[in-house]
Amino acid sequence: MNDQSPIDPKVSIAAHTADARTVEEGLAIQERQAVLDSESATAVAMQDTLLTPRFYTTDFDELDAIDVTPVRDDWDALIAEMEADPNRGHFRKTADWDHVDWAGMDPELKKEFIDFLISSCTAEFSGCVLYKEMKRRGNNRDITQLFQLMARDEARHAGFINDALREVGVAVNLGFLTQKKKYTYFRPKFIYYATYLSEKIGYARYITIFRHLEANPDRRFHPIFKWFEEWCNDEFRHGEAFALLMKTDPKLTAGVNEWWIKFFLTAVYSTMYVRDHQRPAFHAALGVDTDWYGQEVFRKTSELSKQIFPFTLDIDHPRWMKGLKQLQRASADMDRAQKRGGIGGFFGRVWAGTRATWAFARLYTIPAVRHSVPATTRLEPVY
Repeated sequence: MNDQSPIDPKVSIAAHTADARTVEEGLAIQERQAVLDSESATAVAMQDTLLTPRFYTTDFDELDAIDVTPVRDDWDALIAEMEADPNRGHFRKTADWDHVDWAGMDPELKKEFIDFLISSCTAEFSGCVLYKEMKRRGNNRDITQLFQLMARDEARHAGFINDALREVGVAVNLGFLTQKKKYTYFRPKFIYYATYLSEKIGYARYITIFRHLEANPDRRFHPIFKWFEEWCNDEFRHGEAFALLMKTDPKLTAGVNEWWIKFFLTAVYSTMYVRDHQRPAFHAALGVDTDWYGQEVFRKTSELSKQIFPFTLDIDHPRWMKGLKQLQRASADMDRAQKRGGIGGFFGRVWAGTRATWAFARLYTIPAVRHSVPATTRLEPVY
């Protein structure tokens, strides 16, 4: 991804990312704001570990060759919904944006919440970069139109999170990330599995928090949570798009690819569990038990994924929660060994890595729960 061409200064662009009609407008606005951005926040976003969001590249020619004829009716309906742009203008601070007492916030909560925002911003922008590149390289109108619309949404989300970060004096220089962050190559089918699950689990995460805070408004320690419902509906639509892309080729969800689907399901779920347990103060402030939250999100995501995947993970199996906890402990020990350094740190990392691999293998080998995939793929948000 090397599209670093400058934005034409003569092109009229919106004043706020919430109003941007295209991804190019959204990115141009953020370039103008980059002078305010924080080196420390950008350094956090630049990190590449098993738990941090990554930037991806793929075989764009293969994507460009997709024929959506088998799902044409659902495809056109989804594109029409996205072109109608129901969230244009939404992702901006309004009178509902309450004052945040950053100075009075518990230091550990402040640290974890800023980390949550930086990670979320990086993940949203990762999607923006991937989708924008497909739009730039492709010639297939169906595919380039979809990716342009999704890139537009992700640029808005990333810009909105950066607005929230600037209140506390930090923000991510998204243009710098585009140029400098390491890119990971994934084959298109792996992009489908990983991104579909990322979008659907993002919906499940945001809507679970939103509904919880609707019922417990005293736990809403930051106004950004008020925007989560519309936000997660964008995520939901993006997941629908990837479900339709997979529906165009039945081989993508059958045969040997079932093993890959199970791998990505296990990896995405376990990564979320481990990452969330790194933020105990954040979840305590929300009034959410992290184990309950994880299972609730997994349950929602599993129900949604039945639209395209022929099985779900058995998250009620006796080995499931036990394996997640083992993986989480191994990850914590790995982090401590990394900080310790030296010979002791090296052997500590090896031992923690071995335990993590064994825990993941035990999770992966839990028998899946099979079901029939419906003929009609499209879903609507119901949670």
